[in-house]
Amino acid sequence: MNMIVWFVWPTLHHVSLQPTVFPYEDFDVVADIKAIRKACKGFGTDEKAIIDILANRSTAQRQEIKQAYFEKYDDELVDKLKSELSGNFEKAILALLDPPVIYAVKELRKAMKGPGTDEDVLVEILCTATNADIAMFKECYFQVHERDLEADVEGDTSGEVRNLLTALLQGTRDESYEVDEDLAESDATALFEAGEGRFGTDESTFSYILASRNHLQLQAMFKIYEQLSGTEILDAIESETSGTLKKCYVALVRIAKNPQLYFARRLHDAMAGAGTDEDTLIRIITCRCEFDLETIKDLYLEKYDVSLKDAIRDECSGDFKRLLLALCH
Repeated sequence: MNMIVWFVWPTLHHVSLQPTVFPYEDFDVVADIKAIRKACKGFGTDEKAIIDILANRSTAQRQEIKQAYFEKYDDELVDKLKSELSGNFEKAILALLDPPVIYAVKELRKAMKGPGTDEDVLVEILCTATNADIAMFKECYFQVHERDLEADVEGDTSGEVRNLLTALLQGTRDESYEVDEDLAESDATALFEAGEGRFGTDESTFSYILASRNHLQLQAMFKIYEQLSGTEILDAIESETSGTLKKCYVALVRIAKNPQLYFARRLHDAMAGAGTDEDTLIRIITCRCEFDLETIKDLYLEKYDVSLKDAIRDECSGDFKRLLLALCH
């Protein structure tokens, strides 16, 4: 069995974050494993029974279910469900059966494996992580893949993107809630001089400031930057950078302003336009449901004037849709 570890992105702002999934009060692990066993028996699978159980249990409870299932039936629950389920529904159910930190390091590896790199995934996971998360990612990445996370990121990225992600992987961001107005002013000036105030852009200054300051400090700096340059920081980034580096900077600015709104945007983008990015839906909904998904849902409705659940109903189908809706409550 995998080592059990889970992680919590702490609240980055003094707001109370609301989950959608809570520990199940009448939890009975024996009843659950019998019900899952029965759902997988005979001709066809009772997907509804599987959703009813796994979407309404906490990560810790799901780990107990996995352990008890193995002890009673001498069979790995993950293997059993893999043989019964398919497609995005299978992917999402398996995501629920991993502690979030294990799932995150699997996603990081998948993003870097084979030709090409899915930088969006690296940005989403590494840019939203706390110092404690980063330390856990490095440890678990090695346990699960017997590889070094920093070495893989360095080998799979280049230039300033590599420098920025490597800086984030040091896990040394200031995580206090203190704001130093003088520092905000000197950082804003440094950013202006590194970007709009010169020909070409000195990206290393942007990377250093965005990767090392606490979120309230960055918010104070963004305000001063706008007064100083007459340009909103995101507009400056838009005109001064491009490609993956621009995505990294935009993500770091949005996360500093409001992490839950950043996730709401990611969910919206996953469903906008032609086709749906199911992997992003799975990653955010399964990893955030016990921490702040209710808050993300509120911000989604506020920003897009449609509920997250209605968006999922329009974009997804079948058991996959039913599972995501159950996790969104």
